[in-house]
Amino acid sequence: MATAPQAVWSDMLGQVRLNHPQLFRAWFSDLTLANLDGGVAQIRTRNVAQSQYLRRHCLQAFSEAAQAATGQLIAATFQSDDADDTTASDQSPAFGEPEEELLLNPDCTFDHFVTGPCNRLAHAAALAVAEEPGRAYNPFFAYGPVGLGKTHLLQAISHAIRDRHEGMTTLYISCETFINHFMEAVEQGALNQFRYRYRHVGVLIIDDIQFLAERERSQEEFFHTFNTLHQSQRQIILSADCSPQEIPSLEERLVSRFNSGLVALLDRPCLETRMAIVRKKAKLRCIDVPDDVIHLIAGRVETNIRELEGALIKIDALRHSRSGEITLELAREALGEGTPRAVRIPDILEAVADRFGVRVADLQGKKRSKVVTLPRHISMYLARQLTPQSFEEIGGFFGGRDHSTVLHASRVIDKSAQEDAALRELLDEIASGVKNGPY
Repeated sequence: MATAPQAVWSDMLGQVRLNHPQLFRAWFSDLTLANLDGGVAQIRTRNVAQSQYLRRHCLQAFSEAAQAATGQLIAATFQSDDADDTTASDQSPAFGEPEEELLLNPDCTFDHFVTGPCNRLAHAAALAVAEEPGRAYNPFFAYGPVGLGKTHLLQAISHAIRDRHEGMTTLYISCETFINHFMEAVEQGALNQFRYRYRHVGVLIIDDIQFLAERERSQEEFFHTFNTLHQSQRQIILSADCSPQEIPSLEERLVSRFNSGLVALLDRPCLETRMAIVRKKAKLRCIDVPDDVIHLIAGRVETNIRELEGALIKIDALRHSRSGEITLELAREALGEGTPRAVRIPDILEAVADRFGVRVADLQGKKRSKVVTLPRHISMYLARQLTPQSFEEIGGFFGGRDHSTVLHASRVIDKSAQEDAALRELLDEIASGVKNGPY
C-alpha cells in the first residue's frame, strides 16, 4: 500500500515505548511512517542527524515494532528529506570523506541543554558562536571534567549552524580522528588532500583536543591548519578536559592560540541545576518522575551528568519490571541503600582551623599572612575535592571570593602535594577526619 494507516504507526510507537523505554525519545512524535510496502517500513525523519541516530541505535527496535503491529516480516528503514542523507553502504568511505565525522545526537541541542552558574558563560558563548560563526569568539575553547556537557555544547553548535547557515560546511570530529587521518595521509603521500579537507571547511569542531599531547608532528600540522582557518575567519571550536595551559607537552604557540579566543569552564552543577537536568532528561525520555525522586537523584549523583541520566534509567527500568509507578521507595531501592556521610564546607573549615590553630573567621576573612593563606588554600582545595560544590559556590563560603581565586588555590595545593609527601599526608589526615567525624 502506498500510505500506511495511522493506526499502524501509532501501534509501532507504542511498541517501541513499551519494549524499549531506554530508547524512546519525545521527538519520536515528529517521525512519520511514509510507506509500508514490500516488507519495508519507510520512516521519515526531520533531518539527517535523526536518521543517522535511529539507524545506529533503534533499527532493531522499530523493525520488531513493525512486525508486532502488522503480523508480517517487516524491516524498518530511516530516511530524511535532506538531499545528502544516504543509507549506509558496503563501501568504505573515501579518504577524508564526511563519513569520518562523529554522528550528531538529536538530543544534543540548545533546547535540551540546562544552564546554571556552572556553565552559563560557556552556554552563552556557544549560542553566540552558532549565531555568527567566525566572528564571535574564535576560537571557542570549552573545558571541564568528564560528563559535564562539553560534547553536548559542541553538538548543539553543530546542529544550530547547519540549521541557520545553509551552505556552510562543518566538520565535527574527535582529536583521535584528526591524528589518525594525518598519519594515514603521511603514509599514503596524500598530505595535499588532507590539508584541503581540513583547511576549506567553514567550521572545524574537534572534541578532546588534549590528545594532541606528546604528538609533535600532529601539533605542527594542526598549528598550520589553525592559522589557515583563523586568518580566513573560519570558526574553530575545541573541547578538552583541562584548560589549554594544563595540556601536557602542548606547544606554547598552540597554547597561545587556544587562549586567543574565549576559554570557558564547565564546572560541576549545583543541586538546583542537577534537579533541572534530571527533569529535562525525564521529559526527553517521556518518564513521569515525582519531585521527591528528582531531589533524591540530584542529591545522590553530584558530579557527572551522564551518571544522573544513568540513575534515572535504572529507576525507570525497575519501575517497568514492577509494572507500577515511580515512587520514592522504588527509587531508593533502585539506587541502593546506605549513603556515605555528606561532607559540608563548614566541616572542612572547622577541621582546618583546628589543625592550624587559626579561627574559621580568619579563613573566611581578608588577611593575607602566610599563617592564614596556606590553611585557606587547603580549605578551598579540600572543599573542591570532598564536596560537589562548584568553584563559584565554594568562593561564597570564603568571603564571597570569585571562582578564579578558588581555582588558583586548588591548583597551588594540588601541585605542591605532588612534590611534598608531608603535605599529601596532611591532606589525607584532614580529609579522613572530616569524612568520619566528629565535624
